[in-house]
Amino acid sequence: MNANQPTLIVDSREQSPLTFRTLPSERGTLQTGDYSVRGCEDLFAIERKSLQDLVGSVTTERGRFERELHRLRGFRFKRLLIVGAEAEIESHRYRGNANPKAVLHSLRAFEVRYDCPVVWQPSPVLAANQVESWAWWFSREVLKAAEGIATHASGPARSEKSQMETNT
Repeated sequence: MNANQPTLIVDSREQSPLTFRTLPSERGTLQTGDYSVRGCEDLFAIERKSLQDLVGSVTTERGRFERELHRLRGFRFKRLLIVGAEAEIESHRYRGNANPKAVLHSLRAFEVRYDCPVVWQPSPVLAANQVESWAWWFSREVLKAAEGIATHASGPARSEKSQMETNT
């Protein structure tokens, strides 16, 4: 296992977690979202919804869902990942009487209001692949930034030390 490989954190309340094939994962309690990366729990959050969960979230659970989206605003990387296809909502392939246009309009309004991109993946396998890809690329960028900070932070100290050694 690569030491720089991120570990996914799966929220302990997630009842049917995605199955990851590339990155290691472990259960944990997340304040926001269903998936994160170990060490970046305050920076990276993915909120996952099935189609049925989505419909409930924009209707009967709307207040709770909006509070969740509001908390996501503070994250550097956040996504609302919907497992299913938009066409399934359009053609009313879900339980309940919610108007498909109302569901989709709410979703579009929330995307703008809470600055949280919505991504559709047609299957749990593709959704898991998407989460792994985001986690890997996000972690890579965080490591690059940290290495840059470490190099910059140690650069002047080395220069001063070298200068002192040269003067003696």
